[in-house]
Amino acid sequence: MSNFVTKRREPFRFMVWMGIASSVMVFTMLLVAYVIRRTGSGWADIKLPTVFFVSTIVIMLSSFTLNNATLAFRHERFGSYRTNIGTTFVLGILFILLQSWGWRQMALAGIGLKGNPAGGFVYIISGIHLLHILVGLIFLGIILGEALLRRPYIDSFVYSVNPPNRLKIKLITLYWHFVDILWIGLFLFLLIHHGINWRLSL
Repeated sequence: MSNFVTKRREPFRFMVWMGIASSVMVFTMLLVAYVIRRTGSGWADIKLPTVFFVSTIVIMLSSFTLNNATLAFRHERFGSYRTNIGTTFVLGILFILLQSWGWRQMALAGIGLKGNPAGGFVYIISGIHLLHILVGLIFLGIILGEALLRRPYIDSFVYSVNPPNRLKIKLITLYWHFVDILWIGLFLFLLIHHGINWRLSL
């Protein structure tokens, strides 16, 4: 019976890994297109907004708090689990706000989707990644809501020993760490090609 239940849950793990693989392919194609287009006419390197650096620190912190949450969940420290899941959720929202602020900085500097293709690529790459963050926030919101509804220890314990719930948290954690690492890679790529404009007005 246990093997049957495990097999029924496996498709969810497969779907997450397929989603990750698809995202890697999409961004790989985008970066290849970026490198090819960079050698064409009309390209002028731009400086990334300062706030992108801050948002990168925020997303790194969110992986740290989510890791703390999973450890707390495993060791039945449910109060710490709720706190860290909530903190991760808030940091995810803060990341979105900071990225939006970065787009505003770019717009104020005269960098738009049209004209210089360098600016367009930065908007598209960061925008598609932001959609990944939004998906992650939806799932984080679900497990946060479930955690807040189960404040009594016994309710939290029953929830924690349920295999589908454990798998759910594990897969959401995997996805969130992926989108965090993905942004760090994208940011470093853009940083190498553009650098940070520390003087850009906030």
